[in-house]
Amino acid sequence: MGGKCPHRSVKKRRYSHKTARRTKFLHKGDDMVYDELKMPNEEKQRLPLDEDLPGMGQFYCLHCDRYFSNVAVRDEHFRTKRHKKRVKQMMGPAPHTQLDAELAAGMGMPDNGPKLMSM
Repeated sequence: MGGKCPHRSVKKRRYSHKTARRTKFLHKGDDMVYDELKMPNEEKQRLPLDEDLPGMGQFYCLHCDRYFSNVAVRDEHFRTKRHKKRVKQMMGPAPHTQLDAELAAGMGMPDNGPKLMSM
């Protein structure tokens, strides 16, 4: 009569609401964010209105590449540990790029040494 419950053996692996929300917007890579931070202020443009983004796309953190619903939430984010860590990371040396990865894998231009005279 007893025994295990039949539905216990099946485990549904559903994503939580947080995971779905986190992957809703595409994020830029570290190297793209680093390049945007190094641009002069004259080249940076004002954010256009976008109905699909939170807060119409007006409240943006450049370091973390995130949009916020209003100024208060964005300012609260500026005080978080995650943001401060990201700012420190972006102020350091340049992150690795795809070119660096290809050179490390041996897929870049060959280095055959100095050219010798042929006889």
